[in-house]
Amino acid sequence: MIEVTPTISLSEDELTERFIRSAGPGGQNVNKVSTAVELRFDVRGSSLPSDVKNRLLGLAANRITADGVLVLDSRE
Repeated sequence: MIEVTPTISLSEDELTERFIRSAGPGGQNVNKVSTAVELRFDVRGSSLPSDVKNRLLGLAANRITADGVLVLDSRE
């Protein structure tokens, strides 16, 4: 379990991570090594309380797919 607040927690099953190749300059390994990570979280299908879901959907609207999945990526 991942504790978000003392009263809200998520099961690790609700998060999906995928390692991908990072775009841009990177030397000889840029096309061979997965150097970025993408994290996906199905907000609508999650166990979060409905008021928290609605707030998250509003705050992160530009990172939410049409299906209600929050997508975050890190390339550093």
